[in-house]
Amino acid sequence: MEIKPIAHIHTDFPQKFGLPRQSGLIEELEGRIVFEKEYRDPEAVRGIEGYDYLWLLWGFEVGEDEGFRPTVRPPRLGGNERMGVFATRSPFRPNHIGLSSVRLTEVKITKESGPILFVSGIDMKHNTPIYDIKPYLSYTDSHMGVRSGFTDELSSNALKVDFPEELLEILPENKRQGAVSVLCSDIRPSYHVNRNGLGKYGLSYAGYNIRFTVDGEDLRVTEVTES
Repeated sequence: MEIKPIAHIHTDFPQKFGLPRQSGLIEELEGRIVFEKEYRDPEAVRGIEGYDYLWLLWGFEVGEDEGFRPTVRPPRLGGNERMGVFATRSPFRPNHIGLSSVRLTEVKITKESGPILFVSGIDMKHNTPIYDIKPYLSYTDSHMGVRSGFTDELSSNALKVDFPEELLEILPENKRQGAVSVLCSDIRPSYHVNRNGLGKYGLSYAGYNIRFTVDGEDLRVTEVTES
């Protein structure tokens, strides 16, 4: 079977660093799904505005394929413990396919690009290929009170963000809350979380470079410049 992209998503993240670990964690992060030419018939999305959420099947960007490996080192476990590949959401899989649930916020029919889907809660890089779109059905897709494997035992590493007002105002107003939420979610690699001393990092977001330091649970933004 051969699959090919039906669309690409446009987001504020040119790189993987800074992306949420799962979709839906940060609702302020938005994206636009633009269809490939052969799929731009508005009839293909007729009725889609009746759904609040969509499932997206998309493609991971990975390095050279090294063949099947039965175990991986999940970043959420610090990269020190192995789990079965099919017991994780690691991108290092036999087929590099991702699955995300995003909120559908708007549908626009344009003359040049056909239907464009505006979504929020994204966890994908800019220009990620989309292979399929399916509606989220609450009566069958939501399961309350179920186990979530090793992730049940993990805590969320929320940081206290100090984003000086004069630096925050450099960002467009509609991008500020998204930037703060991303930084608060602790985007560092898991193996950095328990390191002692001051860590220095840089995030590319919405056309800007955000420099920041982390000391314990305290994050301070030190510089914001245009990319």
